Amino acid sequence: MKFRPLQDRVLIRRIESEEKTAGGIIIPDTAKEKPQEGEVVSVGPGSRDESGKIHPLDVKAGDRVLFGKWSGSEIKLDNEELIIMKESDILGVLEGAPAKRKAA
Repeated sequence: MKFRPLQDRVLIRRIESEEKTAGGIIIPDTAKEKPQEGEVVSVGPGSRDESGKIHPLDVKAGDRVLFGKWSGSEIKLDNEELIIMKESDILGVLEGAPAKRKAA
């Protein structure tokens, strides 16, 4: 299914964090926090200013981003859990880091 966010909203797929600590200790699923890193799946056209002009978003599909712990709304599309949030909830873009897909 294709999904296109409206206005300044962004659709994000979470990227799973490492399952081991630096010391080699394996972290069980029950102790893991939800990752605050994701890959942008699709973006809306942008927000409108008072005169009606559209301002495009700074992020694009494929960008690897960091976002706040409680940002966005979780949705399920085609049995995949995704997050939809406003661009302003994104803290920044990770440059030069290839996106890792979440294990299904």
